[in-house]
Amino acid sequence: SYLQERIHKLDPKLSSIIELNPEALQIARELDLERANGKVRGPLHGIPVLLKDTIETGDTQQTSAGAFGLVGSAAPKDAFIVERLREQGAVILGKTNLTELAGFRGGPDGSSARGGQTRNPHQAGAEVGGSSSGSAAAVAAGFAPLAVGTETNGSIIVPAAFNGVVGFKPGVGLLSRSGIIPASHRQDTPGPMTRSVFDAALMLNAMSGRDPHDAASVDAPQGIDYTALLKPGALQDKRIGYPVTFSANGESLPVDNSPQFRQTLEVLRAQGAVLVPVDMRLADASRYGELLYADVKDELNDYLAKREGLPVKSVSELIAFNEKRDGTDTDHQPTLKEINASTLTADERQPLWDAMIEDFRGTVDELITQENLDAMVSDFDTNSYFAVAVAGYPGISVPSGKNEDGVPTSAYFFGARGSEPTLLAVGHGYEQAAQKVAKPSL
Repeated sequence: SYLQERIHKLDPKLSSIIELNPEALQIARELDLERANGKVRGPLHGIPVLLKDTIETGDTQQTSAGAFGLVGSAAPKDAFIVERLREQGAVILGKTNLTELAGFRGGPDGSSARGGQTRNPHQAGAEVGGSSSGSAAAVAAGFAPLAVGTETNGSIIVPAAFNGVVGFKPGVGLLSRSGIIPASHRQDTPGPMTRSVFDAALMLNAMSGRDPHDAASVDAPQGIDYTALLKPGALQDKRIGYPVTFSANGESLPVDNSPQFRQTLEVLRAQGAVLVPVDMRLADASRYGELLYADVKDELNDYLAKREGLPVKSVSELIAFNEKRDGTDTDHQPTLKEINASTLTADERQPLWDAMIEDFRGTVDELITQENLDAMVSDFDTNSYFAVAVAGYPGISVPSGKNEDGVPTSAYFFGARGSEPTLLAVGHGYEQAAQKVAKPSL
């Protein structure tokens, strides 16, 4: 009830929550009773968790991606990862705001028709990032210790960086996407957004598992304790690559131009890491948007056709619904219209996607192999998160302090497929040594 009161008091200025779960308090009481009777389900027993409003819950809450066109009957059952969280005793506290339709309507970061404009708890006018804006802002504001975001491209990493929280994007397939409003099965993944790396590891433990309804999850690793490597000395002798130049406004800048990143490297070096300067090549992303939008059209149409009790059954119906509701004076859904105009077929897309994903994986794999690296570190501003997302690889954003404007900064660690345990260990080692928790002013 403390968190609910805190949300009622402070969230009107932040708009990070779309709705609260009316059953949360009763569920918490039942879990407290279980604990009192000696049954503890795991480390998340009784811990409140917020979910991005793209993640289905089989209760009275909506799953609408912030869009009024998706408000109607609640989803029939929990998403796979929500089932796992509940089994572990987590309390679903509510749903968080986001960039509407996970950014695919076309509007400001953190803004949705249902939820309004999410604000950064550190500075009301600062960038909030998208699309998991509400999950990041809510954790930063102390509305819940744990939240779940989703990412297709940057949607966990970017808001985590801007709001000064930990954001972990697993490799595609590690966590099931069943019961999550889709964009592209090639890139979509849910992931933890937390106050600490350890908490992110606990959430991975709780949410991971093979799901027969998600083909990418069939080969997911089993039985890994993602907290196992999070211990003192984790950075000793780790070979960590870093880009020698940053790209800002189209021009390459030396690392020395980023005092924040230079400090991150100093912390890593002091902990015994071996830092290796590298040149990370850029893969060809010229057709990325075209391919992604065609995926979104097919997958969102398929999803809407199957969801019962919503006002719309397709992307074109959603566009018409928005026109009727919001008028036609301005183009308030440019991305959605572009998606609906996509004509590339699944067969035409497949070889193009395969080639592009392979190319982007190479940008990471080549460096890891050539330099025998355990991980890479960059400033998220280098857009390395884009390459990692297209590759379907894991990455983690860890707070690195605040800049001269008082806005959070972050270090971004990433690696090849299957490197989640190492990335968590490296991120945890950095976090513990740097001690750069970014507390918001609210």
